[in-house]
Amino acid sequence: MLLIPFALFIVFYFEKNRPGDINFSGSTFHQESIGSSWISRLRIGIILLYGIIGVLIIFAMAKPFQWSQYDNFDERYKNGIDIILAMDVSLSMLTRDFEPNRLEASKEVAQEFINGRAGDRIGLVVYAGEAYTACPATLDYTVLKQHISKISGERIEGGTAIGTGLGTAVARLRNDSIASKVIILLTDGSNNSGELSPEMAAELARSKNIRVYTIGVGKVGNAPSPVMTPFGMRYQTMPVEIDEATLKKIAHITNGNYFRATDMESLKSIYAEIDALEKRKINDESFKNTPPSNPQAFLNWAILFAFITWGSNYLIFRIGE
Repeated sequence: MLLIPFALFIVFYFEKNRPGDINFSGSTFHQESIGSSWISRLRIGIILLYGIIGVLIIFAMAKPFQWSQYDNFDERYKNGIDIILAMDVSLSMLTRDFEPNRLEASKEVAQEFINGRAGDRIGLVVYAGEAYTACPATLDYTVLKQHISKISGERIEGGTAIGTGLGTAVARLRNDSIASKVIILLTDGSNNSGELSPEMAAELARSKNIRVYTIGVGKVGNAPSPVMTPFGMRYQTMPVEIDEATLKKIAHITNGNYFRATDMESLKSIYAEIDALEKRKINDESFKNTPPSNPQAFLNWAILFAFITWGSNYLIFRIGE
């Protein structure tokens, strides 16, 4: 491209010193009186357009592309983490000390937590009096968040089987070869169902090198809690009872941490802290192939200017006739 100014200088030099094509017998004054200054400026403009066309063609040949339109890269996470979210969906999770209730608040914060991860396989286990896997560990976070948004305790046995919920989450990870495995267990009550005790489930998790973070959800004191009556579900102000001792024991056995969430902000900060504790991946980003070039804009302008110069030379100066 640095050669283009030199080329333009040479063209200007020869254009200025080019001999006339037609003999004129009049004086120089007479010649200038019938001439037009815009013709000279037009010739200079045409020469400059040649240089601009050359620049545009060079840009097009350089295979330009836009990063914002290029996503053909491969992210490999050398040390990703497998995470299972074990969420309590028992009736008490509808308590309204969170807005609109504990369950909806927990779902919202869990989705925000997922948005902040990349390269980790995350799954979902739902439990109340029994437990089931709502979504196996996956990298498809869109599908996972869809499952989270749909969970409820309507079609599951009542109660709070913390041991069963934790055991089900462990079962989803026990055969995985990835070294880093984490379970985030969330509940608002105490274990009152299931054949597997929370302590036995914690020992099982430890034997599989699974770290468990436990979260107790609920404000301190009393809260409007749902109660089933012959007339349907009603809300009554009742004391909040969370078996913190058991949750702390689970965390201690598995080398994890226990957290208490008393409002929406504290729940968000807990997930943020867990997110910071489990940043173990090493991102290795590489491109799969050469980025696709997009020279069309440069070529379009080059073609437009070429038509302008051709039209000017052919229609005005009659070059080529």
